[in-house]
Amino acid sequence: MASPHPTPTPHEQTTQEHPHVQDSDHACHSHPGHDHSAHQLDRNLVLSILLNSGIVVAEFVGGVLSGSLALLSDALHNLSDVAALFIAFFARRLGRRPPSLRHTYGLRRLEVFAALLNSAVLLVVSTIITREALIRLAHPQAVKGTLMFTVALIGLLANLASVFLLKSHAHGDLNIRGAFLHLVQDTLSSVVVVLAALFSDWRYGPWIDPLASLLVILVIIHSGWILLRETFHILMEGTPEGLDLEELKRGIEQHFSVRDVHHLHAWEAGSGQRLLTAHLVFEDQPLAAVEQTLEDVHGYLKDSWSIAHATLEPEIDRCPEKGLLGRHADHL
Repeated sequence: MASPHPTPTPHEQTTQEHPHVQDSDHACHSHPGHDHSAHQLDRNLVLSILLNSGIVVAEFVGGVLSGSLALLSDALHNLSDVAALFIAFFARRLGRRPPSLRHTYGLRRLEVFAALLNSAVLLVVSTIITREALIRLAHPQAVKGTLMFTVALIGLLANLASVFLLKSHAHGDLNIRGAFLHLVQDTLSSVVVVLAALFSDWRYGPWIDPLASLLVILVIIHSGWILLRETFHILMEGTPEGLDLEELKRGIEQHFSVRDVHHLHAWEAGSGQRLLTAHLVFEDQPLAAVEQTLEDVHGYLKDSWSIAHATLEPEIDRCPEKGLLGRHADHL
């Protein structure tokens, strides 16, 4: 029998107690400037790709002509930026394509494969340049400092321009933020190369260039290894970084009329595209109440955990697998 005094729904209580949990219906409303902002971001990405492609060509030619390993190393780093920007751009374009019967989650996984290839190539080429730098340290060679400085300065200015183009877009989009951090990192590497060029005519100049190249390579190896680890984690359908399943379970059980959450699994189809499945145990409730709670939980997952696609299976204490991951505790 319905209570004479209607009580707030779990979602209303959650909204009052936790302002960050918003109604999912409101999240679907488009903003007038959204299309313009998306177009501007696409344009800035293309400009950044063109700028960094020009840097790669200039630093590669300049490195060969001047004999500078530091320039060649920075060219490699900029090449990784071009790859990261391409990945970001095409991930946005492909991400707009609707799912199909053949690719029910869309084509976002292509971004992960491209990032995996990018990181593997970075590590291989870094090994080659490291070997050359160690040989150069043992047998130092003079470099053409003026040419090296000119090309390095052009690269630094172009990197700064690319950072400026993406700075305003790097806060709300993880995909763009990754490309933006690539550019910031490469800008710092360009500063190292410019400094090496300034001291190239110094007494120890022939040693500074290979040392600078090794410093840049260390940065590349660090970022390449992180990228390799993250992409491998996604391909293995690991739990998304920063997603605490125990805390998520407690949040649902505390804020909604759900007695238990189990058989909980979360993974990513692509970078930032989080998916989740779970069994939710309800008390004996009317179907309309269960449906409303499921809708509210969907909103909570989207607003609080950035999970836009969740498959929630309601049940009334019938599932034999009660563990968080769908297994009995003694099998964990």
